[in-house]
Amino acid sequence: MMVDDLDSSEQTAFVVEGEVDPIVRGVIEKVLHNETYVESKVPHWINSVCEDVMEGLTELRKPFKYIVTCVIMQNTGAGMHTEHSGFCDAVNDGMCVVKWPAEKSKDQNTMYCIVTVYGLGF
Repeated sequence: MMVDDLDSSEQTAFVVEGEVDPIVRGVIEKVLHNETYVESKVPHWINSVCEDVMEGLTELRKPFKYIVTCVIMQNTGAGMHTEHSGFCDAVNDGMCVVKWPAEKSKDQNTMYCIVTVYGLGF
């Protein structure tokens, strides 16, 4: 089957599972996996995560405008709460939120990273 044969809704869907989520998780893992929280490195990490996620998303060649946000917080035991709200087209637009590490892990206990991707259809 050729790409041209696919239903146009399949070509233009904002697919979190299987497309967006794996890109985001892969980038976070690549940038932060062996790192220990150092405040002076956080701006560089955030920039790398946002740029690399955006690059991965554009390689999907989907008709979306993307917004990528990244928060990196030192794990001090304090809580963190975040909320997202927007008015958009529920059919054509989408959002993906990735928290890293996904589970409390002995491998990474110095920081948390939360990346949000908004995909807005043209």
